[in-house]
Formats: sequence, structure tokens, C-alpha cells
Amino acid sequence: MPNIKKLETALPVAPLKLIALSSAEALGRSVNNYLVSFRKDIHHSLKKDPAFRGYTESNYLCNFECPRFGSGEGKGVFHESIRGKDLYILVDICNHSITYQLNGYTNHMSPDDHYQDLKRVIAACNGKAHRINVIMPFLYEGRQHKRNGQESLDCAYALEELFEMGVSNFITFDAHDPRVQNSIPLAGFDNFTAHYQFLRALLENEEDLLIDKEHTTVISPDEGALDRAVYFAGVLGVDTGMFYKRRDYTTIVNGKNPIVAHEFLGDNIDGKDVFIIDDIISSGESILDTARQLKKMNAKRVFLCATFGLFTNGLKKFDEAYEQCVFDRVITTNLCYLPPELKEKPYFLEADMSKFLASIIDFSNHDSSLSNVLTPTEKINAILDKYNLRQEVQITED
Repeated sequence: MPNIKKLETALPVAPLKLIALSSAEALGRSVNNYLVSFRKDIHHSLKKDPAFRGYTESNYLCNFECPRFGSGEGKGVFHESIRGKDLYILVDICNHSITYQLNGYTNHMSPDDHYQDLKRVIAACNGKAHRINVIMPFLYEGRQHKRNGQESLDCAYALEELFEMGVSNFITFDAHDPRVQNSIPLAGFDNFTAHYQFLRALLENEEDLLIDKEHTTVISPDEGALDRAVYFAGVLGVDTGMFYKRRDYTTIVNGKNPIVAHEFLGDNIDGKDVFIIDDIISSGESILDTARQLKKMNAKRVFLCATFGLFTNGLKKFDEAYEQCVFDRVITTNLCYLPPELKEKPYFLEADMSKFLASIIDFSNHDSSLSNVLTPTEKINAILDKYNLRQEVQITED
């Protein structure tokens, strides 16, 4: 755990409790295991101090449920006291695998259903919790963050609604547009990235990468992801490029303007390994089209990195593209639901965010600066130095 000594001199805000909704149950268990491990030895001499009541536990997961009636209506119910607790509610609004019965039919839960369950849990707190923090890795309605014409501002309204219900802090990852936090200027809003976890997953599985300006470049698939690509490229010390999406604004297909062509802006990538960095893989059409064009430009290998792998149109197109050597790896995090069949694909790598998320919760519970966990630059440089040293040793031995 990073900078663990910082917590030795800090008091917790209140006893910690983690609420993992059914949508994020697996991630919640993993985060809980790390929290138990973190606190096993810390403050060992002060465990009997009243200020550290409930500090060291064998389980931080809260006993609760969101049952539903046959009509599909639901409610939030706690089966233990949460009075005076510092609550962290973890929800994955993209988990479509959760079902419930509605008049005899099986319904798959939508983002709206998960959001409603989140509100039920907050309402069930009934003013008893010391503080309520919401961890929503994929920000609800995050892509509906600005108004174009006469349409709804769903994300801003949702944040405002949760703030009015008593939520103090929001923790999210790779928000489509973090400026949406302007709708709740008095609430805490922390937006984290997964660059370190992407790189670590890739370096652990690829033994012959050479990460420098001569062999590697980072590409943004569109102008919206350029900031991510520029940062990642800067940390790696490599060049960056961008594809500009030329759209047909006279037509709307599936709620969006179709892409006519991708125009490349950047340096020569002939023979280079390429990282494509984005926040979301939805249908995958855009990122696969980008990969195809990079291969036509004679890119050596193409690695697709996205914080959230939704795969809304299934995996068939990715299977076909992989067989055609369009890309080499897909790296996504476990912050949202991943289809079981995806994990069996030869091209898939999972960037585990559990330990990082547990660190965020632990430092937040102590009201310690989150800069203690926000050190991806140093961590990326450290893992790169270790990897490059291994490469130099292998080259020398050869």
C-alpha cells in the first residue's frame, strides 16, 4: 500500500463500512480483502483506544439487501447498525447480468435500475451514518454531460440529486468529462485514472516491448481522449498522435452521428508498437476502425486500452479483428462488469483496480490527502525502470 506511514499519525473519520451493491459484489469482496490486509498491523498498539473502535476488523462489508416485490418494486434494508459509520457505497451501473422478476418475467437491470437501488440504500441510512461516500467507477449518464439543443442533462441532475440526499463525496474513474462536477461545487468529487494498471498488466504479459520514442507511440482515437493520450505519452517519454472523427451531422443512427472517416494527425508510426488509449469501449466500432488504419500504416503491434470494456454489441467483431491481426491485446479494468467469455479470450488482459480502490478508501477514511495514492507518474517510471533493466539484462545475455 502506498505511503502507509502517513496513516500512522492520522485518526479515522469514523468506523469504516463498505456497501457493495449486487452490481459490484465481486469487486467489493476483493476491495474488502485488501482493506482487512492493510489494517491488520497498522496502529497495533492503539487497537484498544476508543478513537480506533472498529478500526481493525475481519470484514468491512455491510450486511444489507435490496429485495424486490413481484411487481418489480424494491426497497433498501440494512441488517446491522450503520449509526456513526463512514459509509462507502460501491455500485456498477453497467452490470447488465443482474436480473429480477417482474410479473413473472425475468428483467435485466439497466443503469436506471442500479441508480435507483443506490438511492434506496442512501434513503435507508435515514440520517444515521456519519458520512456517505459513493464510489461509482462508471459515472451514471456520464456521456450525457452537456446539452446540445433541447435535451436532458442527466449526469448533472443525478449528481445534484445524490448530493441533496446527503452524499458528501463522489469517487469515479476516468469520467467522460470531469467538468460535470461543476453541478455540485460544494461536494467532494475525485476522478482517478488507470494508466499505471494498464501498463503493469501489459508489461507482465509482454516480454519484448521497447518503450521509447523509436519503438512506441500513444494514440488517441478521437479528440475527446487526447488529454489521456498526451499524459500517458508524456510519462512514458514517447510521441503521441490523434485520429479526428469526421462525422455526418445530417444523420442520426442509434442516437449519434455516424462516423464517415478517421483522419490521422501525428508522426510516422511505421514499425512501432502503438497504445490506443480511451475511456470506454462501447460497441468497439470506433477503436477497431482506428486499429485497422494503424495497421495499414504499418504499425507493428496495436494494444487497445480502455478503462471500461462494455462490449455492447458482443465480442464477435473483436474475435474477427483479432484473427485478422487488427490488434494484439485488449486491456480493460475490473471496475465494471466483464462478460465471463471475455476473460477466456487469448487477446484479453485485465487491469485489477481492487488494491488501488482499497487505498483510496483507506486514505479517504482518514481524511488524508489523496495525493498519497495519486502518484501514477512515479509508479509508472518505477515499473518501467524495472522492466527496462530486465530487458537490458536479456539483451546482454543474448
